[in-house]
Amino acid sequence: MIVRTKKFALDKKKYVKMAFSRRIKQSWYWLLIPLAVMLLGPILHFTGVYKNWWILILGFVGGLLYLAFWYAQFYAATQMEQNAQMFEKFAYEIDSRQILVKINKREGGVIKWDTISNAEKTEKDGFLLHISRGQFLHFPLNVFNSENDIRLFESILKRKSLL
Repeated sequence: MIVRTKKFALDKKKYVKMAFSRRIKQSWYWLLIPLAVMLLGPILHFTGVYKNWWILILGFVGGLLYLAFWYAQFYAATQMEQNAQMFEKFAYEIDSRQILVKINKREGGVIKWDTISNAEKTEKDGFLLHISRGQFLHFPLNVFNSENDIRLFESILKRKSLL
């Protein structure tokens, strides 16, 4: 059985939002450092050890710079020419052997299942297949032709132990 999707493209804004939020969820513990510095500032100030608010400001700015760095990384990825193919319209044919990416009826490429590290089913969006950090395939539910295709795709992911 083959699951065929409609031709669709990943929106650049959606990519930045999804990649950034997934990265922050994966490395949230790095935000503990600026938070600890921000908590250390008032403690040092009110105990009289170091009467200056710069340490609080430094922690706040450091946390913002960390978030801005990762946001800029994913935003820049949408502007790079070598990543342009991530945002083009493709149709997909998915079976238990491979994912066939079709540009048109004669041209396309193949993604083997062993390149997919894991998959997840989001509550409202659809399916997300992780390839590497910042690279993923997003299949919204509205690109499938029927409910049967959605169930078949989900069963393929479960058989591949990705879900």
